[in-house]
Amino acid sequence: MRIGNLEIENPLILGPMAGVTDWAFRTVCARLGANITVTEMVSSRALVYKDQKSARLLRKNEGSLCGAQIFGNDPAIMAEAAGLALDISGCDFLDINMGCPMPKIANSGDGCGLMRTPELAEQIVREVVKAVDVPVTVKCRLGWDKGSINVLDFTKRMEQAGAAMVTVHGRTRAMLYTGVADWDTIRKVKEQLSIPVIANGDIVGAESARRCLKWTGADGLMIGRATFGDPWIFAEVAAEMAGKEIPERPCLADRIDVAVEQFKLAEADHGEKIACLEARKHFAWYLRGVRNASYYKKEIASLTTMEDIYRVAKDVVRDLK
Repeated sequence: MRIGNLEIENPLILGPMAGVTDWAFRTVCARLGANITVTEMVSSRALVYKDQKSARLLRKNEGSLCGAQIFGNDPAIMAEAAGLALDISGCDFLDINMGCPMPKIANSGDGCGLMRTPELAEQIVREVVKAVDVPVTVKCRLGWDKGSINVLDFTKRMEQAGAAMVTVHGRTRAMLYTGVADWDTIRKVKEQLSIPVIANGDIVGAESARRCLKWTGADGLMIGRATFGDPWIFAEVAAEMAGKEIPERPCLADRIDVAVEQFKLAEADHGEKIACLEARKHFAWYLRGVRNASYYKKEIASLTTMEDIYRVAKDVVRDLK
């Protein structure tokens, strides 16, 4: 598959998720099989106004193609922010968020709110494409709600405006993350476009990945919430896509080693305080499905130092299987 001038085989994308896909987690996922990653979404206005906190979210990880994702609804500001995002990050491509369903974003006309104004969305893509010299991609949903599913027209507009790839989450804004993703409509998007189409939604493992690819004919897959505490999902899906034997899940001790490595990376990136706050949710995710882990999840909820992380990790490996 080609994204503009970038070529990649069997694309497996770690979906951008605010508060989750920081540099540390993207680095771990890239090491374990995500061959494309995307930063957390960053406000175009914040970048133009020189907000340093927003700029720090754009750190490019190694080990994969990496895209910088921005959001906003003003074509001129988006074009300026796109250039800034690439200057700051050195990323390989620029992704525009037109799929975030959260009320704070979408109700302001950003994210999935742009699906209600397709002409404006098209103008934004045209301006951003003119402003940067890397491929520009778009992530969207099916539409605003069940009564206004417009993804076929919308993605055609994105292609005509110069987008090099579109990712479609098979839910509407109103659905948020509930219900069942509509792979039928993603297939229709794929049938009408000549640029790559990435399927997103309800891909939770190798078997669902195989079914999604077969049903939609998509060029690649984006995996989001199923990666929480499970970066190994990429190796499993990659094996399925290549027709190889699916690797066994690592033992708990090895999984905890990866978790601790992620938190060390987060400390190097954010400092100890923020790293520990982030570790509270990530560490709990790493223990999903582990029997008798409830006591340690309570311990994790009050982590304040890296020494706390090392202590709990040691105790988990000693006491749980």
